[in-house]
Amino acid sequence: MRGANLVAGEWREAGEGSIDVRDTFSQRSVYRQHVASAGDVADALTAAADYAAAPIGPRDRAKALMRTRDALDGRREDMLAALVTEAGFPIRDAAGEVDRALTTLTLCAEEATRLTGAMVPTEVAQPGRLGFTLRVPVGIVVAITPFNAPLNTVCHKVGPALAAGNALLLKPSERTPGPAAILMECLLSAGWPAGAAQMLNGGPELVQTLLADARPAFYAFTGSTAAGAAIHRAAGLRRTQMELGSIASTIVLDDAALDRAVAKCTAAAFRKAGQVCTSIQTLYVQRGVHADFRDRFVECARRLVTGDPSDPETDIGPMISAEAAARAVDLVAGARVLLGGTADGALMPPTVIETPAEPFLTQEAFGPVCAILPVDGLAEAIAHVNATPYSLATGVFTRDIDAALTAARGLHVGGVHINEASSSRLDLMPYGGVKASGFGQEGPAYAIREMSEIRLVTIAGPA
Repeated sequence: MRGANLVAGEWREAGEGSIDVRDTFSQRSVYRQHVASAGDVADALTAAADYAAAPIGPRDRAKALMRTRDALDGRREDMLAALVTEAGFPIRDAAGEVDRALTTLTLCAEEATRLTGAMVPTEVAQPGRLGFTLRVPVGIVVAITPFNAPLNTVCHKVGPALAAGNALLLKPSERTPGPAAILMECLLSAGWPAGAAQMLNGGPELVQTLLADARPAFYAFTGSTAAGAAIHRAAGLRRTQMELGSIASTIVLDDAALDRAVAKCTAAAFRKAGQVCTSIQTLYVQRGVHADFRDRFVECARRLVTGDPSDPETDIGPMISAEAAARAVDLVAGARVLLGGTADGALMPPTVIETPAEPFLTQEAFGPVCAILPVDGLAEAIAHVNATPYSLATGVFTRDIDAALTAARGLHVGGVHINEASSSRLDLMPYGGVKASGFGQEGPAYAIREMSEIRLVTIAGPA
C-alpha cells in the first residue's frame, strides 16, 4: 500500500508527518509517504521480537519465500511502473531488476533448506564426547536500503534474513518506497506471520530510533560510506553488513577483445544513469589500444538515448534528482570533455572525459560519467586502482591468463571479473567490498550465514 507503514501485519496510513515521493522524470509529486510514529516503531519492534522468539521452520520458510516469488511475478506490471516512476529506470532496466529479484528470492528459498551446522571432531580430544554446531537466527534484522536498486537490493536483505529465521524490519529509501511496499504486499499474501516482515517509512531520525533500541541484533545497510560508518558506530557490538561507496574501475589491456570490451564497458558505465556502486568511473586502457578503444567507446556512448524512462527507446533515464546531476557535472570540471558534460535538471547524458581533476579520482561520481586514462601496463593500472579509498569490484579485459591471475591476486578489491566489467554480477555470487567500500557479503548463500549464529552443542557420555 503506497505511503503506509506495515506494522504487525496491518497497513497504517497515519504517521508523524509525511514525505513527498516524486516522479524522477517529471518531478511531479505522485504520493506522500507517512513517516512512522514512535508508536509504530514500538509496535513493530514488539511484533518482531514476538516472531523472533518462535519463527516458523525452515521448510515453511522456503515455501513462503517461493510463494512470495510467485506473488511478485504476478505483480510485475505494478512493479515496473513503480521502478520507472520512482527510480527513473528505463523499462529494460526495470524489467531486469524484476527478473533478478525473482532469482534472488528463489535462491533464498533454496538456502533456507540448506542452512545447517557441522560436526566438530571432539572425540579426538575427549573419547566419547560428541560435538556439532547449529545455525540459529540472530533475532531481529534491520535492513536500510538505497534508492538505486529499490527492489533487488531489498530482496538481497529481506530474503536471507527471513530464510535464516529472523524477523525483518525494513526501512526503504525515502525517495523510492513504492517497490518495497509492493514487495511487502507480496510477503503478506504469501502468508508470512504478522511480525516476520514489517516496513517503516522515514529518514535518518528513524534509523537513529532503530539503532537506539537494544532489540535488533543485526543491521544491513547499503548507502554512502559516511552514513554506513555512523550506523556501524551506533550499532556498538551488534553485527552489521555494510555495502558502501565505490570508485569502480575496469582495465583494458593491449590483447583484449576490443569489441566485447567496448560493449561491456559502455553498458557498465552508463546503465541506470551510472547510479550503481560498481558503475565504471575510471577506465585504465593500455597505450597500445588506448586511442582505438577511446574512439569506439565514445561513439558507442554517443548512440545511447537519454530521456523519458517510460519510452521504450530510452537507454538512460533521469538521475535521482537535479542536485545529484549537478554534483556529477561539478566533478567533471577541469577535465577534457569528449562527450556530454552537462545536465538538464536530473537528466545527464553519457559523459566521457580525459585528464580528470583530482576530486574525480577520489570521490564517487555516482552518475553517467566515465574517465578514460592511458596506462603503460597492468602493474600501473593495479597501482591506480589500489590507490583509491574504495574497493568494491574491478573488471579486467585480457586474453593472457598470467595477466588475469596477476590482476586477481594484486587488486585489493572485493571482486575481480576477467573479461567482464566491474559491474558484472550474478545474484548467486558473494558480493561485498573492502576498505571504505564496506564489509560483509550479499548473495543468499553468504548473507544467510552472516544473518545467523553458530551455536556449539556437545554431548558427553553418561559414565
